[in-house]
Amino acid sequence: MTAIMKGVRVVEVSEHAFLPAAGALLSDWGAEGIKIEPVGRGDASRGITTTGTAQVNLQFENSNRGKRSLALDLGSEEGREVLYKLVASADVFMTNKVGRVRRKLKIDLEHIRAHNPQIIYVRGVGQGERGPEADRGGYDLLTYWHRAGVSSMVAGPDGPPFLPAPGFGEFTGAMFIAGGTMGALYHRERTGEATVVDASLLATGMWAMSGAIAAATQDPAWPWPPQPPNPLSRTYDTRQGGRIALCCLQTGHYWPLLTRHIGREDLADDPRFGNHAAIMANHAPAIAALTEEFAKRSRDEWCAMLADFRGQWSVVQTARDLASDPQVEPNGYLQQCETAEGVPFKLVAAPLQFGSTPAPTSRAPLFNEHGDEILAELGLDWDAVIDLKVKGVVA
Repeated sequence: MTAIMKGVRVVEVSEHAFLPAAGALLSDWGAEGIKIEPVGRGDASRGITTTGTAQVNLQFENSNRGKRSLALDLGSEEGREVLYKLVASADVFMTNKVGRVRRKLKIDLEHIRAHNPQIIYVRGVGQGERGPEADRGGYDLLTYWHRAGVSSMVAGPDGPPFLPAPGFGEFTGAMFIAGGTMGALYHRERTGEATVVDASLLATGMWAMSGAIAAATQDPAWPWPPQPPNPLSRTYDTRQGGRIALCCLQTGHYWPLLTRHIGREDLADDPRFGNHAAIMANHAPAIAALTEEFAKRSRDEWCAMLADFRGQWSVVQTARDLASDPQVEPNGYLQQCETAEGVPFKLVAAPLQFGSTPAPTSRAPLFNEHGDEILAELGLDWDAVIDLKVKGVVA
């Protein structure tokens, strides 16, 4: 892989996944990531195991892969001085602390820029930097999933489903933040101007929902979810569980191709389905016929049968299914890792590849794993480091 971020130093004061996952992507692409953690407990997500086992905290690994860890007491003047020394040598400073906390810790834009006027300053919060709730925290379950309207648009008869995956909105937003950070670095390279990058879970959710929001604000009566009459643009249950999804938008063209492909010439020649208009007018019996047909075979049988069908279709998969998806291994979309103790696990690779090769990744750091090393790089001798340890400024 082309390590396009090689030579870029990123200092990060953030927890959970929204900003840390962005830093993890930058690390995968070659940046040097230095994670600052609270000296007493570390990143809060070290103690929240939503995925994985007692041996592997996959959520933390995913969000912090490839970084180095330094534990600092940013509530102390001496701890901030260490941070400022790091900032002076960095290209990017990232934080997901809200404004009230940034000001208290003296890691707001004013204090960071005082030690490095050319640093790219990246903020990622819940509801945005302005407005009455700017200092209110946010989680992807609340702000991205529910507040931004995502859950209401996929609601079933018994209410909205739960978040599809741990950190769903945070990992989505992390990609935006990583891209925005690279854009800001490019802008600085071209113009000499260091800018601020702002992101929020609310903005991320609204962007994901932008098609629906635009339609809803234009037409108050706009219906969702839609009830498309196209029988070739919906999902069908298969025998023994599993589903097949079709998305053949040129209905009149693909109807005879599909029905003949699956051995239903009678449906291809049926005058009720002779063209697009006729199929739309008679969509109910068309859907019923395909529903009955798809129920006759298993999901795997349908995958084999449709393998050379020229129309657009996909198997509906679970997260577990992706490990054996035939496109995953050849493209390097899953990367093998192991913890510091040697326990193996897999992580999804960074979603962008440079140089036609997947970005390699590595484990997340242990708490303060690189503390002494980083302090030595800053020029602190061992007596000074011991003094900071005794005072509880560093772990």
